[in-house]
Amino acid sequence: MKNKITGRSAFLALLKDEGITHLFGNPGTTELPIMHALKDHPDLTYVMAMQESLVVAIADGYSRASGKLVACNVHVAPGLGNAMGSLYNAQFTGTPMILTAGQQEQGHGLMEPVLYGPLVRMAEPLVKWAVEVTRLEDLPRIVRRAAKVATTPPTGPVFISLPGDILNSEAGIDLGRSTRIDARTRPSDEALKAFAARLLKAERPVIVTMDEVVKSDALKEAAELAEVLGAAAYQSSTPYGSHFLSESPSFVGTLARVQKVARDTLAPYDLLIALGGDPLRMSVYSEVDALPEGLGIVQIGLGDWEIAKNYGAEIALKADLKETLRALMPVLKEMGGAALAQRARQRLAELAPKNWTARRTALVEQIGKAADRSPIDPDWLVLQMVEAMPANAILVDEGLTSSRQITALRAHRDRFGYHGLASGGIGWGLPASVGASIANPDRPVVCFSGDGSAMYSIQSLWTAAHHKLPLNVVIANNGGYRIIKQRLLAFHGDDNYVGMDFVDPPVDFAGVAKALGCEAIKVSDPRELKATLASAFGRPGTKLIEVMVDGKV
Repeated sequence: MKNKITGRSAFLALLKDEGITHLFGNPGTTELPIMHALKDHPDLTYVMAMQESLVVAIADGYSRASGKLVACNVHVAPGLGNAMGSLYNAQFTGTPMILTAGQQEQGHGLMEPVLYGPLVRMAEPLVKWAVEVTRLEDLPRIVRRAAKVATTPPTGPVFISLPGDILNSEAGIDLGRSTRIDARTRPSDEALKAFAARLLKAERPVIVTMDEVVKSDALKEAAELAEVLGAAAYQSSTPYGSHFLSESPSFVGTLARVQKVARDTLAPYDLLIALGGDPLRMSVYSEVDALPEGLGIVQIGLGDWEIAKNYGAEIALKADLKETLRALMPVLKEMGGAALAQRARQRLAELAPKNWTARRTALVEQIGKAADRSPIDPDWLVLQMVEAMPANAILVDEGLTSSRQITALRAHRDRFGYHGLASGGIGWGLPASVGASIANPDRPVVCFSGDGSAMYSIQSLWTAAHHKLPLNVVIANNGGYRIIKQRLLAFHGDDNYVGMDFVDPPVDFAGVAKALGCEAIKVSDPRELKATLASAFGRPGTKLIEVMVDGKV
């Protein structure tokens, strides 16, 4: 006979069995059954954030910095509405997430009471699967399916609506078992030979990498491919993770998210090797196409929607990157022989003066000329921050204009060491850094954020302080939305910046941080930067360092 269990306790037991250790949430009345059940599940840590968009962003940061499935719970229709921007971000990055919301009791919802809304219809555009539980007996099957769907490539968030009567009812139910689909597939031998032959045919190949390199844990394999070919390697135009090992002799940098610049960068090459999804995701419209005419493409990845989405590929392999590159390398070396090795050495020698390492040396020298500039030069701030960070630190980046040189100055050395804003929806960085810190308690985390982005989610500092996280938040305070000013001037020739300044009155970020329980420091002297940052990064606890930077356009 099956043991009787309440829906609320079954839900938490199912999450734990799926590997969930933290439940991120902001409780409301319809979530009280879950809060009531938590006392019976002390091994599940509840992480409270002060608004639902932060709940989802913290969970997103936890998953991106750990590669694990996450679960978060929000409050009925307004709570799901608050969370939609962060859910958009999670969809963009393919974060494996189970998002739930408490729903009015069945029957009562038919009366459309206060806070009611059609939760499944609201969530559907941004998730892989959305469903409402209508029978307690179906809850295990739904949670198990949700975990499977979220974690199966292409990964992404799913949504479950949890009516109160389901959570409060009791029945003898079978909790079932967890399933994970092993998607580490590799192509056929014939496909690998055809792919290798096409690579060897190219005179000037270029590699462009995306986030699947991180998800597949294929950083080492991607760098080996580049070095065996002697091919230049770039991160895609949306580099929101550690998408290539920066110190590889093949790595040149990041493709610009501007069509003409990207086109000019790629023009010298005759074959684009795309590792992952969309290699040329742009931002603002341009009549110029980012792909040069005649540049062929070959592509590997598990996201079939992203493969050849905008540009046709000569060869497209739906397969796991790590497994495919492992299988490809011996085939490529055997087919290429000594001629390939000699050609690779020549190509790498040609890349040496312009690869990432060489460019960094020149950039550091250039930025050093602004060392005494006041207000503080944003590039000088970034250089001092990068040099003061502990070697094992994780960097979460939403500095926008102030962080333009971050990936050119800080080397990617591991798959979880860097996380940047992906979708463009600002306010992600602060809460994501909280999640990254919870996921990595033994690694210091540094969040670099612009002042405009920080004000979208500043209350996430309370969660960090409450959990006593080893988190340092560096705010570049330039007094406004500098990126919008730049674009208004560049696109429209207009320098009348309406609604883009925070100067009357100014925002006191250090004061806000103190009110939320954090240590706070304000820096305006460029000579104090390095010592202040190094000292802060070396102390325990959550700290905010507000740096007054030059905001001129």
